[in-house]
Amino acid sequence: MREIIKTGKTVDEALNAGLSELGITRDLVDVEVIDEGSKGFLGLLGKQAIVKIIVKDVFKENIKRFLDGLINFMGIDVAYDISEKDNTILVNLKGKGVGLLIGYRGETLDSLQYLVSLVANKNNVEGIHKKVLLDAENYREKREKILINLANKIARKVKQENRSITLEPMNANERRIIHLALQDDPDIETFSEGDEPNRRVTISLK
Repeated sequence: MREIIKTGKTVDEALNAGLSELGITRDLVDVEVIDEGSKGFLGLLGKQAIVKIIVKDVFKENIKRFLDGLINFMGIDVAYDISEKDNTILVNLKGKGVGLLIGYRGETLDSLQYLVSLVANKNNVEGIHKKVLLDAENYREKREKILINLANKIARKVKQENRSITLEPMNANERRIIHLALQDDPDIETFSEGDEPNRRVTISLK
């Protein structure tokens, strides 16, 4: 967590100088007044104000403001948890209204994750980029299990019928799950074909 100490004729002047140096707004910092300063007698022997400016976790603050605004605008019953692991920010949505934020096969969730990632890394004073993973009541884990089961089922059918089978269009992440699920099958190969958003995985015999 970054912090700086600034001085000025007044607390506000010291604070504004610090915010200007950091390039962020007041709501993204905590302020500790070390010395309020004084004007002295007839303007002489005055003491400057001293403040410590502590930068909040800008990434999480940006995410909170964005999600709070979105949830309030949509008027839905959704809450969220934010945690961090290995420089990746994990956001889990929960509540009765999460279905609206998941969308058809997670398309809305994927789009929202992209937007949250952009917002999280906006006005970043640390000079680093953090990955954001957005989930909704473990939807991604459930969807991954469904896709793995589908991949294995289709692979068995390909072997039984001795023919290639092309799946319905999927996004890049779902196609990756299919490929990984079958990569160790000695009799099966997979490849993607077509253009987005209609790119599909084909499962065939080697």
